[in-house]
Amino acid sequence: MRIGIIYWSGTGNTEAMAALVAEGARIAGADVEILPVSQCDPSVLDRYDRLAFGCPASSQEELEDLEFLPFFETIESHLAGREVALFGSYDWGDGQWMRDWQERVSADGAHLIEDGLTVQGDPGAESESCRQFGYRFAIQ
Repeated sequence: MRIGIIYWSGTGNTEAMAALVAEGARIAGADVEILPVSQCDPSVLDRYDRLAFGCPASSQEELEDLEFLPFFETIESHLAGREVALFGSYDWGDGQWMRDWQERVSADGAHLIEDGLTVQGDPGAESESCRQFGYRFAIQ
């Protein structure tokens, strides 16, 4: 099982989550590659069996709109039938950006393994939750 973890991080919190999710997936036996969104183009979809996307809440609880959202918009029409996981950190709000993102990805026809993983601020206290999320994504 090849899993691609594609993320954007402004403060480093979502990047740390990506590393923890990858740890969990590797424990489950998956071959995992972590990629910042700046290193991705639409062809990245062809390299993986499953994709995990990480983006923190930005602005008014929205996806980051300078790098992550433009990339995501180029690939979302190709998500139908794919196994997808979503994760990200936030500093304020109640996670509306994740609920909106889940609805969007489901409407694109992707199969979400479960609700997106959200962590407020630094994921240190939630390290095991992040690892378990990656583990579940790899085995489901």
